[in-house]
Amino acid sequence: MVGVFERVYETGPVFRAEPHDTARHLAQYTSLDAELGFIADHREVMAVLREVLAGMVASVAARAASSVELLEVRLPEVPAEIPQLHFAEAMRMLGVDEPDLSPAHERWLSAWALREHGSEFLFVVGYPMRKRPFYTHPEPGRPEYSNSFDLLFRGLELVTGGQRLHRHEDYLAALAARGEPVGPYAGYLRSFAHGMPPHGGFALGLERWTARLTGADNVRRTALFPRDVHRLTP
Repeated sequence: MVGVFERVYETGPVFRAEPHDTARHLAQYTSLDAELGFIADHREVMAVLREVLAGMVASVAARAASSVELLEVRLPEVPAEIPQLHFAEAMRMLGVDEPDLSPAHERWLSAWALREHGSEFLFVVGYPMRKRPFYTHPEPGRPEYSNSFDLLFRGLELVTGGQRLHRHEDYLAALAARGEPVGPYAGYLRSFAHGMPPHGGFALGLERWTARLTGADNVRRTALFPRDVHRLTP
């Protein structure tokens, strides 16, 4: 849709077909998704995400002040420029060499951002390509890393986003590099064969965002009827 409307968003359910059973995962959650066309790279997506978060916090403060007071919620200050850290630098600081951040790593980096930058938010950019979907755009000059990011907030990954591939031939090459057949993706790839603009986007998990804002110890507390590996009803 971004090839036609240039900027699109949706609020809808996501079904996670993974056996996660933690205080931060739901089998079904509500995702706030946005996609932007004609971008230069993932940094434009990050700038829009920053504005979205600032707008959401300001709206909660203005429209739900009594609830904020009742629940003793401490709303964050969204800085004018959220600090950034490249994944490779994060690994150096953590003293490890791993393809992804563990929950303990997220907590450590969040504490560092608060201590060094006074920010409860931190962008970690340049995740390894092997840990990102095949449609992720590689980082120019360092193809082992990606033009993607995670946003950490109060010790937890809150948002994932980045720049997508937009050239049809790049999709074919990415699938070939992973040893995957083109057939199952034929419908998805068809639009790219006709031309798509450079684009990128992000996905924000509503329940996880709410849990971080309210200080809930389990994401299930922020879903009316939480779905997990143990419960399908009610």
